[in-house]
Amino acid sequence: MKVFSSYLILLSVALAMLSCIPKGSGPLSKEGHTIFVLGIAQDAGYPQAGCQKNCCTPYWNGQRTKRHVTSLGIRDNLSGDFWIIDATPDFVSQLAAMQAHCPGQLKGIFLTHAHIGHYTGLMHLGREAMGAQDIPVYTMPRMKAFLEQNGPWDQLVNLGNIKLFPISDSTDVDLSNGLKIMPFIVPHRDEYSETVGFSIRGNKYSAVFIPDIDKWTRWHMDVKDVVASHDISFLDGTFFRNGEIPGRDMNAIPHPFIEESMPLFRDMEPSLKARIHFIHLNHTNPALFESEAQEDIAQEGLRLAHEGQEFDL
Repeated sequence: MKVFSSYLILLSVALAMLSCIPKGSGPLSKEGHTIFVLGIAQDAGYPQAGCQKNCCTPYWNGQRTKRHVTSLGIRDNLSGDFWIIDATPDFVSQLAAMQAHCPGQLKGIFLTHAHIGHYTGLMHLGREAMGAQDIPVYTMPRMKAFLEQNGPWDQLVNLGNIKLFPISDSTDVDLSNGLKIMPFIVPHRDEYSETVGFSIRGNKYSAVFIPDIDKWTRWHMDVKDVVASHDISFLDGTFFRNGEIPGRDMNAIPHPFIEESMPLFRDMEPSLKARIHFIHLNHTNPALFESEAQEDIAQEGLRLAHEGQEFDL
């Protein structure tokens, strides 16, 4: 009986130890890199604070689920290390999602610009939270100065929670095993920093990420050429149509309405249109959930990004 009791104790200890192993701690089976869609919503997520409109009441009534703020994760499939593009207000759960898929370490965060949905998650790296050490944060010049010169972000720099690495327009950042990320300037409301998209290139495939832009017509690049030169395109789909936010002048928050973008891509080859995934959807955007808007997008041969999607690079 004593032997049997000792066996049960050892078995219980072994099971407890196994239960503590992170889900992502096993070996990876393939080379290359993988992109993970960690969120698809606009800066304030879904639902938004104080919203009692028809778009958000289904969530409060338990009929819809949360949508996280737009972010991408990138995993090196050989080492298991990973990077995150944009530190959102949902950084806690998005970091956990990457850790569940990645046995390695967070090797850096790339920031697109200084609007609340794209950098404020950095607070979780501070001494009141993770107390991280020297996490690389890749920033454009104005974004770097903004973090260095304004609290509480300067505290992250001064305490060594983050280490800022300057990046430049149209210049590659070499990461690991052939992975390259290149920022490029796009026109947007640049109150505190410039705004960039990212071209992400692996050994086999490529992706472009443009969550925020004023209008495609205000950009010096032809977005159709950009789509054609990448295998996957995550494009600004913040609003479906004009007038979506009653009582607010939408000219003050310019984005390319999806209704404007669809005709723009209409004459492209179906295989190219299928590369396009709208992302960064506002809580008022009917395409965020099942609707005629989603059907209209599908009929055009275009797609919506979904949380949990994975794409090989």
